[in-house]
Amino acid sequence: MKTAYITHPDCLKHEMGACHPECPQRLAAIEHQLQVTGLLPQLLRYDAPLAHTAQLARVHTERYIAGIKSAAPASGLVALDGDTAMNPFTLDAALHAAGAVVLATDLVMNRDVNNAFCAVRPPGHHAESDRAMGFCIFNNVAVGVAHALEHHRLSRVAILDFDVHHGNGSEEIFHADPRVMLCSTFQHPFYPYCGADSANEHIINVPLQRGADSPAFRNAVTDQWLPALAMFKPEMIFVSAGFDAHHDDDMAQLDLDDEDYVWITRQIRTIAEKYAHGRIVSVLEGGYELNALGRCVAEHIRVLNAEQA
Repeated sequence: MKTAYITHPDCLKHEMGACHPECPQRLAAIEHQLQVTGLLPQLLRYDAPLAHTAQLARVHTERYIAGIKSAAPASGLVALDGDTAMNPFTLDAALHAAGAVVLATDLVMNRDVNNAFCAVRPPGHHAESDRAMGFCIFNNVAVGVAHALEHHRLSRVAILDFDVHHGNGSEEIFHADPRVMLCSTFQHPFYPYCGADSANEHIINVPLQRGADSPAFRNAVTDQWLPALAMFKPEMIFVSAGFDAHHDDDMAQLDLDDEDYVWITRQIRTIAEKYAHGRIVSVLEGGYELNALGRCVAEHIRVLNAEQA
């Protein structure tokens, strides 16, 4: 068995205006790096299906889902918030992005693949149950987690979020659900300006100060994520895989490097193999410096696809 690589051409058609950092070139940069490194032929490629309304409704309100569908424009752009917009292709892209994580969950749970990476956009971890924000429309990871809980009847699922921004949407959706552990590192104070004081027994938030480097990030994971995960013993792991904490990415001010993404992926593999039968579904979130994004995603996938962590 190998790593699944799940994407869809419609994810390239979603655009939010000239010079917007969350651009189609992000996926092109990832695929280019996978090609030049020889990784792409080693992966099992799947086209992402459209998520069904019932799958979205496990984590989003029916009113919100209907509102997003009715907001889809026939032409031009429609703003959902100050930095999130829809063009005529956005709705299908967002449905494919969420559907990718449902498919990935099924493939991993059915042991068709060892693990999966979803190369999709728009990203998802800022989307709350009834609110689009931060480039996000549907909370892709949350849709997959809910599918694992409800369809596959798992009891304990973890979300590991190393994006530079706090995954406020994932926290809002699962804050009162002890079946889901969210472990998150993020720059603070920084957009979306929350998370530093909202943790509980199954929400492990570790804010990092501006300029935090490799040792600070690795200590946060080692000292706070790993003990909590050892107690929780997740049956499956979802990754909100944001690569915008890289020092080359000027969207934020953390100081991680390529090797930090190799290291965190190895930690995730070790946890999954110990507690979760190796089950990992990783989903693209942020990462806006195209060269760094392509390199770091390729290294992330290389570790996922390795025979041993």
